Amino acid sequence: MCCFNRVAERTLFFWNNDQIVNLIAHNRHVILPVILPALEKNAQNHWNQAVLNLTLNVRKMFMEMDDVLFMSFHSHFKEEEAKLSLLAEKRKEAWEQLENSASLQPITGNTAVLVTPLATSITC
Repeated sequence: MCCFNRVAERTLFFWNNDQIVNLIAHNRHVILPVILPALEKNAQNHWNQAVLNLTLNVRKMFMEMDDVLFMSFHSHFKEEEAKLSLLAEKRKEAWEQLENSASLQPITGNTAVLVTPLATSITC
């Protein structure tokens, strides 16, 4: 097991401590918006099963503490993710348009040339 996974696993074990859970419950309105993005990213695609299970347990604990608060922050998180995804798609389309425009320009003198990844692959 990678040391990063051990750190993640040990950190998630804090939620097994009643004192920590009580402190978090009393400050959930401050802690939840900070920790929710990491929990959601872990829940969506973490490859380590132990970390994934612990993450889902922590998510469940937050939902049980205050379902309305959790759903509010969760929907805000989903909206932000959608905005970021849209921006990434627009950025990708802009680069594709630039690459297409650059590929149509004639090469003259000391003009920089756009090289595609296929053209740069070297075989030995």
